[in-house]
Amino acid sequence: MSFVFRAIRCLPILATTILGQAEQPAAADLGACGGMVAEVGIPEYLGENSPHASLCRLGYVLSINFDTKVPDWVVEDLTADRLDGPADRGDNPFAADDDLPVGQRAELSDYKGSGFDRGHMAPAADMKWNDQAMVESFLLSNMAPQVGIGFNRGIWARLEDRVRSWALSRGRLIVITGPIYGDEDRRIGNNGIAVPAGFFKIVFDPEANRAIGFEFQNRKLGREEIANFVVPIREIEDDTGLDFLVQLPKRRQNLLETSASAMWR
Repeated sequence: MSFVFRAIRCLPILATTILGQAEQPAAADLGACGGMVAEVGIPEYLGENSPHASLCRLGYVLSINFDTKVPDWVVEDLTADRLDGPADRGDNPFAADDDLPVGQRAELSDYKGSGFDRGHMAPAADMKWNDQAMVESFLLSNMAPQVGIGFNRGIWARLEDRVRSWALSRGRLIVITGPIYGDEDRRIGNNGIAVPAGFFKIVFDPEANRAIGFEFQNRKLGREEIANFVVPIREIEDDTGLDFLVQLPKRRQNLLETSASAMWR
């Protein structure tokens, strides 16, 4: 890529939160969400990191960062049959996540007048299969500030559509999404919601044993081709301070992560 991100991985653990000090959970600790990460493992933090906690939802599992108020990663187990159903995104308002303490979460007021969209990490269109899953996709714990026209409502939306088309043709994918931070510590709202410099998405096809990774700057990108933003997963790890696909055998993990995949059809 022509730009350089700096990970937010060097922030110290400042405090013990109400939900407990930052620790790496095991898949078994995630209850009903354990199956979503059983094959690829929970993304692991490298070095010191901000206080965080894992949250299990019907359609996804995430790690919320109590400093940024944005999820560090969101994992979906996306199957073809989840892309159709009765749930309508138009019936669901954005909402603060009541499972998180006031002062350690994003509020609707933080985004109001900020100029940024409330960008889904696990897309609402992935949740048509279930009304509760759709409602949970609109929790602010599943959001990050995104440039709207030309990004969230542009190339990012096109990537989400492309991932859904892959899920329909391939049957099942594991999708990991999250923010990347740069040198500038930009915040919005009274709760200091961090504005990412960019975003990543990793798509893993367990049946075909293939993976593809993407990085985008959080800015208007016009009609650029999605294929221009394919990067090696190892580059995403360097830029986020996270280790992905940790449950895979090391040789398999290294093969998937060290080279940029050709764009999937």
